[in-house]
Amino acid sequence: MTRVDELTHESVALLQRMIATPSPSREEGAVADLLYSALSDMGLAPMRKGNNVWVRHDTHVPDAPTILLNSHIDTVKPAAGYTRDPFAPTVEDGCLYGLGSNDAGGGVVALLAAYRYLTTGQQPYNLIFAASAEEEVSGKNGIESLLPELGKIDLGIVGEPTGMQAAVAEKGLMVLDCTAFGKSGHAARNEGVNAIYVALPAVEWFRTHRFERVSDFLGPVKMSVTQITAGTQHNVVPDTCRFVVDVRVNEMYSNEELLAEIKNAVGVSVQERSTRLSSSRIQLDHPVVLKAKELGMTLFGSPTMSDQALMRFPTVKIGPGQSSRSHTADEYIEIREIEDGVSTYISLLNNLNIKDFNTSI
Repeated sequence: MTRVDELTHESVALLQRMIATPSPSREEGAVADLLYSALSDMGLAPMRKGNNVWVRHDTHVPDAPTILLNSHIDTVKPAAGYTRDPFAPTVEDGCLYGLGSNDAGGGVVALLAAYRYLTTGQQPYNLIFAASAEEEVSGKNGIESLLPELGKIDLGIVGEPTGMQAAVAEKGLMVLDCTAFGKSGHAARNEGVNAIYVALPAVEWFRTHRFERVSDFLGPVKMSVTQITAGTQHNVVPDTCRFVVDVRVNEMYSNEELLAEIKNAVGVSVQERSTRLSSSRIQLDHPVVLKAKELGMTLFGSPTMSDQALMRFPTVKIGPGQSSRSHTADEYIEIREIEDGVSTYISLLNNLNIKDFNTSI
């Protein structure tokens, strides 16, 4: 049995234990305990902040860059259509079933296995493995709270299910609360200013406007009006109309840049809930991207958001499993996908030299 085979076997066993430990977002304490204990049993020296657990290995190379291996330990709640116990890990026909197996337990254990392999030899970089919380809810007590503890990061590998293909760009998100103002009046008389009618041109702008910069990987910025509320009863002209807009941002814009353009264009009040969930990108001549291409990975843009949105350094999203299985009933990951994840992470990162590469984004 090769070292990769051993690590894969141990990874599957650890993932089974994780599946059996419920860890919905903001309630990851038990699985964080499990991982902390498992890392200690492996002879590592784990650290913990809240429900985030990490371990670090520093090389002896002067001024070495730091690579972060990160995936999340929280899950969504089980979908209504489950026909299996979501917390009973079961292996059938080469597939491991259970909530969080694909999103993103497979990434967690495969990255950990790669960390263990890579840190047994000398690498030209410092290496951190971090299993973080609250990814599914973009919570502030997850990776965002942990990053200040880790120091300068030069490259992040984010373990989300991508079929071990390389997402070199990822859409960001803004949610906007918009309000159109009118003047109330009796619907039977020609009085008042109907706030719904005031809102209509803005709603139409969000439906039809096309921002100039289109991404080769992510396409155009996408805006969708998803909720609308107005009026108190049928015979009162409404004086306010509120609607919500979901904005999916490509890597050609910052959230702040788009927000300023939107506020300047629409004749209603616009209040952003947050600008913290940014789009992500990595330069296509970055050494990790070139190595990914050398290994035969397909480069693509991901429409689904991850903790990349909170990382202000170059990142690439690569992980075992398939995004189409995430958040579905009877979630599973194939054992061979975990094995491929371990070996591919090792091939991607072994002796990867990023020291002299410009890491600005």
